[in-house]
Order: sequence, then C-alpha cells, then structure tokens
Amino acid sequence: MFNRQDLSNIEIVEAPQTSRRFQAALFDFDGTLSLIREGWQNVMVPYFCEVLNEFVDPQKETFQNVETVVRDFVDKITGKQTIYQCIQLAEEVKLRGGTPLDPLLYKKEYLRRLQKRIQSRVDRLSNGLAHPDEYVVPGGRRFLQLLREAGIRLYLASGTDEYYVKQEAELLDLTSFFDGGVYGAQDDYKTFSKALVIDRLIKINNLSGEELLGFGDGYVEIENVRSVGGYAVGVATNEASPGYGVDEWKRNRLLDAGASAIIPDFSSSEALFAFLVGESRK
Repeated sequence: MFNRQDLSNIEIVEAPQTSRRFQAALFDFDGTLSLIREGWQNVMVPYFCEVLNEFVDPQKETFQNVETVVRDFVDKITGKQTIYQCIQLAEEVKLRGGTPLDPLLYKKEYLRRLQKRIQSRVDRLSNGLAHPDEYVVPGGRRFLQLLREAGIRLYLASGTDEYYVKQEAELLDLTSFFDGGVYGAQDDYKTFSKALVIDRLIKINNLSGEELLGFGDGYVEIENVRSVGGYAVGVATNEASPGYGVDEWKRNRLLDAGASAIIPDFSSSEALFAFLVGESRK
C-alpha cells in the first residue's frame, strides 16, 4: 500500500491533473539516474575557461568574468548533446577575436579529460568491485520498477554519446527497464535531440502530450517535456552527496526551466509513484 501522505521530499509547483493517465516516461541519464559522470562540470568549465583565457583582453574582461560566461552557457545548454556546448565555446572564442578549433576537437579533448576522471568508477563496475547501486541516484531502480509494473513505457535519452550511455546503463544494470529504447548523441548531431525522441515516442505510441512524464536535471528535457504538454519532474540530486537533500543550484535552474515538481532523488519511490500515477494503475 502506497503512503500518499509522505510527500515531504516532493516540492510541488503544480500537481498533475487527476484526469492524466501517463502512458510513457522519458528519463535523462547523467545526474538523473546515473552518478558515474558526477563532477563533469568541474572538468568542462575549467577546460573551457582555459581555452577562452588565451584570447582575453585583460583591459576589457577579467578571468572571473570568463568563468561566469562559461558557467552560464554550460548550464543553459545542459541536456543537449555535448557538441552544442563546444559550438558555443567556439563562438565565444570568435567574440574575443580568436580563431576557434573545430568544435569536435574541443569535444574530443573534453571527453579525454572527463574519461580520466571517471575511469576508476567504470573499472570498479566492470570488475565487480562496486555494486551498480553505488552509482545510481538513490531510489532510481525501485522507481523504474514501479513505473514498468504499472505498464508505463520507459525511454532513456541523454546528451552524452550513445555508445557511452548504453555502456554505462549496462554497467548500472538499468537497460532492461527501458523498453522504449536508450538514445544518445550521434556523430551527426543534427539527427538526434531529446525533442526528436519525444516527437517519435508520441507518434509511435499514439499519445497526447498529457500522457508523457519527464524526469531530468537539465533545462532541455524539462522544457521539451513541458512544450508538448507533458508533466516534467526536476531531479535536483546533490550528486556529490547523494541522499542528502536537494542541490539548490540545480533546483533553481529546474524551476526556471518550468519544472512542475522538484525531487532530491527517488528515495521516496512509492510516495512519488502514488503522487504521479496513483494506485489505480498498480
């Protein structure tokens, strides 16, 4: 029996209408379900600042201002494919009078640095030295199970390259939950976006937008789900200390993007399920 009263971990901006009957759910991956890439911003932001600082005119701009600029555009684009952040980096180089590299080269160097940071996590999972749930957002596995048992079709869509998304979802033993598929960034970046995945899943399943649930920790998936009339839940996990409340920076960003509810994680799985879906679907 689900406890409908235990909503203390759910910040409700707008409750779903009782007439909604969710048929599909779209999940972001990094930071929403997976903690393998925790700290990626601490790789991307310093690297991008390093690139831009080569072109800074100290009479016009401080290094601190460059960091603010970088953080702002990295945050705003989070959820899209990584290449878009690298494209914006190239634009910022141009604005400072420089000649940028091909954005794909910026992406390649960023991924090299990030892989160095996370390789030990991947190795521990691959070798069985770490349990998958050590790198799953608290309660995530249980919540996916509840949705699947209710007959809701699940989709995973990430701005990370599809090869890595599929590899890491396998390492976390999450792939089997996503009967709708696992999707990630492509070399031809114009062929993939979360908006395209949403459009496709709505058409394939003959759904209305109101029948879609969305979960993510970035602007993009929240805005995309809201734009079709879906119900978007912002996952403001404190990735450095999972299970210890919301990340206020994430929370504010997700509210700005239009999230209808905010959760710190999925630790209150049954209550969240009852709030969103209702016992009648069980």
